Amino acid sequence: MIYFLVYLFLEVVISTNIASMIGGVATFFELIFSAMAGIILLVNFRTTLIKNLQSVSSENIDLRRLQELNLFTVFGAFLLIVPGFLTDIIGVLMQFSVFVSMLVNRFSAKYNSSNTETNHYQKDEYDVIDVEIIDDDSTTKLDPNGGKQHRG
Repeated sequence: MIYFLVYLFLEVVISTNIASMIGGVATFFELIFSAMAGIILLVNFRTTLIKNLQSVSSENIDLRRLQELNLFTVFGAFLLIVPGFLTDIIGVLMQFSVFVSMLVNRFSAKYNSSNTETNHYQKDEYDVIDVEIIDDDSTTKLDPNGGKQHRG
């Protein structure tokens, strides 16, 4: 709930500041233009998905990266459709893979650091070396006088 209130506050502040700078008519056309751009991105998503799948097949990107690119492209297109300048800015930034990778790396680093204990235990399982100790009585033993004695 607090995040929604923070978002709402920032949306109102940013939208009123930009709208007062560019005027009411320009704000109206920006909202229409950004909504049309979001709809066009959603319509052309099939082409983007095919290009990303071709990149996976040629091993330019991995499957995780494919999921990230497609998820953020669709989410950014929806943000462009929603009226408001803050959502438009975030929606445009999500269309560029540089910003998406920065965002994903930031949150995946937090996720990986919170799971370090489980990763540590999983890693230690592979570091164990299985050793068998054999006690053999027929080995060479030292005589208390310093000479070697063979038992057997």
